[in-house]
Amino acid sequence: MKRLVTVALILPVLLVGCQEDASSAQKYSTGGDPTDSPCARVVSAIGYAGLMLKPKGQEEQQYFEDAVIGRLAELRGITLQFGDRLPASLHPAVQRVKEATAGLSRNDVPHERQVALLKQYRAAADQIVAGCA
Repeated sequence: MKRLVTVALILPVLLVGCQEDASSAQKYSTGGDPTDSPCARVVSAIGYAGLMLKPKGQEEQQYFEDAVIGRLAELRGITLQFGDRLPASLHPAVQRVKEATAGLSRNDVPHERQVALLKQYRAAADQIVAGCA
């Protein structure tokens, strides 16, 4: 009986401790390590999302199915987590990627707006890739 009471008293303390750690960390993506190279993580995410995108100039034909939206949402999370650690010269491009993927990672955005955001995203993503090379 004493064990049960002890567990009942300690459990809330343990749970609160775990919740504080999880909520205090800015983790928007899974996998990898927080000490990973920010350039490597963001450039990799850009490349991974790009595998599902139509070539430049064909943005109007892009179909924003769930898989595409999911990859862009993943890219957004990685950019939120690692983007501020990129070189300062890339911060404007990081901000534009964050803004564009905020709309591109949702399926309730009209197609015309998705196309415009995709064009904005590509220009900023290209700057990040070039700046991290």
